[in-house]
Amino acid sequence: MDRRTFLMRSGLAALAPLWPRSLFAGKPFRRRRPSDPDWPSPAAWKRLNDEVEGNLIPVEFPIEACIKDVESDACKNLLATIKNPYYIGDQPGMTQTLGWVDAWFTKPSVYAVAARDAKHVAAAVRFARENQLRLVVKGGGHSYQGTSNSADSLMIWTRHMHDLTVHDAFIPQGCEGKHLPQRAVSCGSGAIWMQAYDAVTTKAGGYVQGGGCTTVGVAGLVQSGGFGSFSKHYGTCAAGLLEAEVVTADGKIRIVNACNDPELFWALKGGGGGTFAAVTRVTLRVRELPEYAGGAIFKVKASSDDAFRRLLRYFVAFYRDNLFNHHWGEQAIIGSNNTLRLSMVSWGLTTEEAMKTWQPFLDWLARSPADYTIDPGMVIGSMPARHWWDVAWRKEHHHPVFNSDSRPGAPETNVWWTGDGGQVAWTIYGYESLWLPASLLEDGSQQRLSDALFASSRHDWIGLHFNKGLAGAPSEAIEAARDTATNPSVLSAFALAIIAEDGGGYPGVRGHEPNLDEARKARDDVHRAMNELRAVAPAGGAYVSESDYFEKDWQHSYWGANYARLAAVKRKYDPAGLFFVHNGVGSEEWSTDGFTRL
Repeated sequence: MDRRTFLMRSGLAALAPLWPRSLFAGKPFRRRRPSDPDWPSPAAWKRLNDEVEGNLIPVEFPIEACIKDVESDACKNLLATIKNPYYIGDQPGMTQTLGWVDAWFTKPSVYAVAARDAKHVAAAVRFARENQLRLVVKGGGHSYQGTSNSADSLMIWTRHMHDLTVHDAFIPQGCEGKHLPQRAVSCGSGAIWMQAYDAVTTKAGGYVQGGGCTTVGVAGLVQSGGFGSFSKHYGTCAAGLLEAEVVTADGKIRIVNACNDPELFWALKGGGGGTFAAVTRVTLRVRELPEYAGGAIFKVKASSDDAFRRLLRYFVAFYRDNLFNHHWGEQAIIGSNNTLRLSMVSWGLTTEEAMKTWQPFLDWLARSPADYTIDPGMVIGSMPARHWWDVAWRKEHHHPVFNSDSRPGAPETNVWWTGDGGQVAWTIYGYESLWLPASLLEDGSQQRLSDALFASSRHDWIGLHFNKGLAGAPSEAIEAARDTATNPSVLSAFALAIIAEDGGGYPGVRGHEPNLDEARKARDDVHRAMNELRAVAPAGGAYVSESDYFEKDWQHSYWGANYARLAAVKRKYDPAGLFFVHNGVGSEEWSTDGFTRL
């Protein structure tokens, strides 16, 4: 069989022009490991340390203490602090997600450049390229896919690059006379979203579209596309990118924007973190803040399967008629125990307006008291939007929504939402996502959607993340997202469905190891549940940062028709594949660990 016939039969012909000729011939290229004779010498590492001004550090692995002796004081101290995401973020040898059963577990790099500026990052990039090393970039360390860690690697660790500057009249470099000045914020690539929100919203009274989780890295979210609680109004995080400082695989520091390296700039807007360059700084658009933000939080229990079917059917119609707009985002959780849990946020509505929105739904429930009960503690209301992330204000007004970093000397703003606590030091069993098209909300399709939701819930719980689908958003937000690399499916989706299961533990830690049988069963349940939704949304696509490690045809699931363009950018700026992440653009050319070019 000739090469062309082989490619046609294997379905790869469309991608072949994007791959280098060496893919199909010659000895495979393999990156070096510490056990190899040509691993860099101590003198070479010293030269790198000198170049980065003493910021090359050996990477410690705190979990090793528990692998050695679970009764040791070091292990007990670790187990007491490992649920603190700020502690994890300060450890270059750890990631917030500990791993994924049958996929990956966090492993320490050999060395890390604890970068303080772009010159340090550039030195690390050049050293990795010249010495054929596996390179990883870690900022927030939240990746479910394990993209910010690899054993036997050199890490660029940007945790200390967290400076923030708010601009009143920012114009991207080289865009003078082409772009009008606007409010913006520049964030070092080690900054997390709580730091950005504190600077932009609490202190400056503006809004920057970021992530819902306060400890997610700013730069990583931009590169993945990025959604936050208010994305139904403001759009994606990536769409707000105005400029980025990056180090490309050739070791050059570049300022990229719509006027300089525009294709690379576009790829950074949702093309996947750690793939095209090492980002050292991003500048994002700052928007107007509404007077109020709020939410609707309560749980409804149905007394029977039939009652739950009716509840889902009514909620689908109620959502389309009352909530399918830029005012409402976040989640509805559909449980296998016949519960509907609402954890939604509102933008720009007073408490009275929010209550008026939900009253018809509450009245409908009240008419069938034998079928539906609402758990105590229902909250529907609003608060001043400027205080959404204001820790001191929340404490003063008795809003217990945050967990705090309890380490001595920790800043008061080191907090995370109580609802995000389950994602700290967790081990994933199964995780899948699917964009649901707004066409399912049409009158003739609502029954199909509600039936699919019920069928799915017989296998597992479903989270409908309304803020992660842009249908119903203002046209400006949709058009801005259209000019990003994110899968275009997001533009016409009313929600992102997420189904996931997780547990705890780490292999080798006695008494704290993952339950493999339980994990694999849970993964099967997740898959069966999502297949019920795929039956009504067969071409929905998946969100790269929240998706299956084993995603099939991930190129099109994550990026749709944008993949070919992204692959061309990858070939131009990183032809040798220095930057590798699992299921990232160009990763099909490499072994699963990123060490061997196929």
